[in-house]
Amino acid sequence: MKKITYSLIATALLISLNSCGVNQAIVLNHNSNSTQVHLASKNYTVLEQVSGSADVSYVLVFGGLNRKQLYRNAYSELTNKANLTGSKALVNLVTEEHVGVVPPFYYTWTITVSAHVIEFID
Repeated sequence: MKKITYSLIATALLISLNSCGVNQAIVLNHNSNSTQVHLASKNYTVLEQVSGSADVSYVLVFGGLNRKQLYRNAYSELTNKANLTGSKALVNLVTEEHVGVVPPFYYTWTITVSAHVIEFID
């Protein structure tokens, strides 16, 4: 009987202390500008891939930034790392979200934005 009790307690602890995580990748253009870059011919070179991220933590649903500010911080870090000068542009923007959860006490939300930096040569 003791073995069953200890097994049930151990199983309950493992389930309750297990953290959960959810990932989501969004491959959409969230930019509000109307600039279009046509990459039909080989008039560019790919310089590098850059990324920016921002995260926020919540304890008992209190704390942190709202969603829009989290996206702004991630995009700001991305553009700072890209060093866009002259004829450089960002292409292939990908936004990833990760939510780590220890219900109902704590969760973190991380936004990561990545893109390729290209430079036009013509």
